[in-house]
Amino acid sequence: MATNVVRRWQRDDLMKQRVLIVEDEFLIALDLEATVERMGMHVAGLANGREQALRLAPLADIALVDVNLADGATGPDIGRRLAEEHGIAVVFMTGNPEMIADGVKGAVGVVQKPVMPSVIEQLVKYLAARRVGMFAVVPPQMTVFA
Repeated sequence: MATNVVRRWQRDDLMKQRVLIVEDEFLIALDLEATVERMGMHVAGLANGREQALRLAPLADIALVDVNLADGATGPDIGRRLAEEHGIAVVFMTGNPEMIADGVKGAVGVVQKPVMPSVIEQLVKYLAARRVGMFAVVPPQMTVFA
C-alpha cells in the first residue's frame, strides 16, 4: 500500500512540473505549448529572448531552449542561467547542435530540430522524472552533456 502512495505522489509531482518554452519562432512555440498541455502539464510561459526567459524563470521547473533567438545566439547563456540560478532542468532544441557540442554548464542535453511531438513528450517526461528522483530512460534523440 505504501508503495502505491509513493507512486501516486511521484506521478502527481511529475504532472505539476511547469515547462518554460524559449523559442523565437512563434508557430514552433505554439506547437510545443500544445504538446506540453496535451500531456496534462502546465506551460510556465513562452519567451523569445533573454529578458522574457529570465523574467519567467521563477515559474518554471523545466525549459526547452533554442540556441538562436530573437536577440541573437543567447540560448546557451539563457540555458546556463536557468539551470544554475533557478535549478531548472534545461534541454536545448536547435537546428545547430554543433554550436553547443561541448555542452553548457548545468544543462542536461540537446536535441536537433526538427523535433516530433512524440520526442517532445519523451523529453519532458524524462526531465520531469529526473527532477523528482525517478528512474527515466534518456530519449534516444537527445545528446546528454557530460
